[in-house]
Amino acid sequence: MSGFRSCIRSTSDMALSEQDILCVLMKSRDRIAAAAWVVVRDAQAAEDIFQNVAIKAMTKEVSFDAEGAVLSWGFITARREGIDWMRRHRNETSILDAEILMLLEKDWLSESQREDSRTKALRNCLRELPQKSAEILRLRYSKGLACGAIAERLETGRDAIYKRLSRLHQALRECVETRLADARVDV
Repeated sequence: MSGFRSCIRSTSDMALSEQDILCVLMKSRDRIAAAAWVVVRDAQAAEDIFQNVAIKAMTKEVSFDAEGAVLSWGFITARREGIDWMRRHRNETSILDAEILMLLEKDWLSESQREDSRTKALRNCLRELPQKSAEILRLRYSKGLACGAIAERLETGRDAIYKRLSRLHQALRECVETRLADARVDV
């Protein structure tokens, strides 16, 4: 995950951009490739399958409204690509039967739904932030500015921006966890 910017985008209800989709896929590259590996049991084939999933996401007419939707689609597509790969390589036997693969798919779907509820909670928490805090997050993650550039723009010290971001991350994490806990109690 290092080297990739946060895939958090604005809180609008617009579909994710190609860049956002690719960022989500790359952030979850190991997990999606592992989903393919479970089917094919071949590391190189699993990597090829992940690349096919990323290419499909960029070349097909698909749109996603949330990171969880991208992940769900990615896991399902990787599984299907893996099954297709297995059919093309019939001389190798499948280690997992279809029933186990279906159970894994259900688990992946439920995980993506949990991530989708986390994304919704984060969006709600972001909407509640004071305007100045929201602006700092927008400059850092939507505009991709370094802390020094944000400090210059807001006419404050770089250390103050680092501390503010750290506090914002902590506050957002606590807000999301509280919302998720409240949602579990309501169920």
